[in-house]
Amino acid sequence: MEYYNYIKALHLIFVVTWFAGLFYIPRLFIYHIEAAEKASPEKEILTKQLKLMTKRLWRIITWPSAIFCTVFALILLHLNPGLISQPWMQVKLGFVVLLMAYHIKNHLIYKQLQQDELKYTSNYMRIWNEGATLILFAVIFLVILKSAVNWIYGVAGLLVLGVLLMLGIRLYKQIRKKNPEA
Repeated sequence: MEYYNYIKALHLIFVVTWFAGLFYIPRLFIYHIEAAEKASPEKEILTKQLKLMTKRLWRIITWPSAIFCTVFALILLHLNPGLISQPWMQVKLGFVVLLMAYHIKNHLIYKQLQQDELKYTSNYMRIWNEGATLILFAVIFLVILKSAVNWIYGVAGLLVLGVLLMLGIRLYKQIRKKNPEA
């Protein structure tokens, strides 16, 4: 199975590009929501450009990366079925399901914004933007440490990380109030 590592490398490449898309798409959502609050013609110009950027990112990078990442993961599990019985992998797959749900929710938000349906605030999107970060931390620690026993510590660490991210968002919001150009 000398090709196993090639498949693993391809899986990791698409993990990286998938996460790149998931990190950037909520930022574009934020910019789109904030552009909708501007006066004409700036509003129309920015909204048109952000829709195009979002569409290209979502359809050309993020969705294909998610699909290829999943296909290579399934091949890896097929070639090494013993992984499924390991507790750390079962917990990891739980986070992958959560990641897929996050991806699907981003897709729904993408479709709404493409139709100029603004259902969320930019502050909500700033918090939402951290979802992929939390999942990435969990998955990386599970894969590197290969331990589901310490998942309680991992969850505690994720909670601490979440609190720190929320504090950072709150601080950024205060900075923006004082200096709107920040």
